[in-house]
Amino acid sequence: MQNTKTILVLASQFKGVPLIEEFHKLGCRVLLLCAEKTRCEAWPTHAITEQFYMPKLNVFPDILHAVSHLARSYNIDRIIGVDDFDVEVAARLREHLRTPGMGDTTARYFRDKLAMRVLASDEGLAVPDFVHLLNDDKVNHYLSTVPGPWVLKPRSEAGAVGIKKIHTAQDLWRYSEELGDKRSYYLLERFLPGEVFHVDSIVFEGKVVFARASRYRVPPFSVWNEGGVFSTLSLPETDPLAQEMIEFNARLVHSMHLARGITHTEFIRADIDGKLYFLEMAARVGGAHLDLHVEACSGINLWREWAHLELAYLLGERYQCPEPRHDHSALLICLAREEHPDLSGFDAPEVVWRMKRAFHAGLVLNSQDPARIDELERVYRKRLQTEFLKA
Repeated sequence: MQNTKTILVLASQFKGVPLIEEFHKLGCRVLLLCAEKTRCEAWPTHAITEQFYMPKLNVFPDILHAVSHLARSYNIDRIIGVDDFDVEVAARLREHLRTPGMGDTTARYFRDKLAMRVLASDEGLAVPDFVHLLNDDKVNHYLSTVPGPWVLKPRSEAGAVGIKKIHTAQDLWRYSEELGDKRSYYLLERFLPGEVFHVDSIVFEGKVVFARASRYRVPPFSVWNEGGVFSTLSLPETDPLAQEMIEFNARLVHSMHLARGITHTEFIRADIDGKLYFLEMAARVGGAHLDLHVEACSGINLWREWAHLELAYLLGERYQCPEPRHDHSALLICLAREEHPDLSGFDAPEVVWRMKRAFHAGLVLNSQDPARIDELERVYRKRLQTEFLKA
């Protein structure tokens, strides 16, 4: 057991089970530090050496003290944060314990929406016009020169959480007053109507070794603010737009100095000019079961490959991504009125996964025919909205 690698997994949410199982399968010792609220979740205890709980994982210096105490008994080789909020915590812990991996500076680019926009803009990449909600003169100049509406975004929340659409300068200043001293934690961005896309990729030694592009039929921002059925579909790999996004994603990975890991990047193709703009990038597996969507169209499980590439790095070996399939897939999820919705009626042979979570309904579709996926997604999205969607 002397050469057994010890992996500390941070989980403020119940996710990352395939990652934990794969590390165990590869012969690693897995320590799981998770939030107390996840205690009753179905963690894979057979794959966990020891499991620990804290009320919250992002409280400092408590988390530093807890992990430092743990390090007295275990030589921690890698620290992995599975949720958006865990990325920053893991980076600070690596800095403190001097374990290899992404540190504070790089992590900031993937957690701070302002930092990532400034960097992308400095690199000559297209981003919607934005301003830090800090200096009054700069904000007023922005309001007078950039046409509304705008979007007020917290710099460090996950996904669409906390985002507000702003229609007038008066509304902006009213929200700013309500924020008080917290206003510096926000940015204002031009709202660009258009189609929203995402690229999910694997990075090793600074290079993207796998990437798959998809289009949100109903993006997270719309679901978060207006409700409805969240939906995304894979794009054909020969689609010029998919190729453009994958190249855009590779430039971002290089600019943000990500050495290795998994990324989830979002773009918008603006109706006003047809141009592709960068929205945000995360250094983790995409949420809302996007890993199942990616696996359905490619055969690549992002969680499991994350374990493989981390261990390859620790052992000084080269990581080899499996050869992907070239299928097509769609993912649909919504809140449900019933605690246990019956999805058996969604019985097309293309259905490869049905969600089993209280008060939720969800499906993953897979086919070699993109037209079939497009058609079935439209039909099933309408049915989910009619039969199950919580008002």
